[in-house]
Amino acid sequence: MKNITLAIEEDVLAKVRRIAAEKNTTVNAIVRDHLTQLATREDQSKAAIEELFRLSDESGAEIGPITWKREDLYER
Repeated sequence: MKNITLAIEEDVLAKVRRIAAEKNTTVNAIVRDHLTQLATREDQSKAAIEELFRLSDESGAEIGPITWKREDLYER
């Protein structure tokens, strides 16, 4: 595990310390959890996009020629 140094406003740190105390944890654990969640969400988003493209490529769906005009969509 690597250590990092963060610069944070004093009032923000004071609030986070209170939150950590209320949750019986540490500021370090809160930061670590948030960064882990961020990295996980990013990985999941990329995997979901790749899966959508894969499914799109495999679907075999064909879109035929456009036989309508834009104005037809708004005709009342």
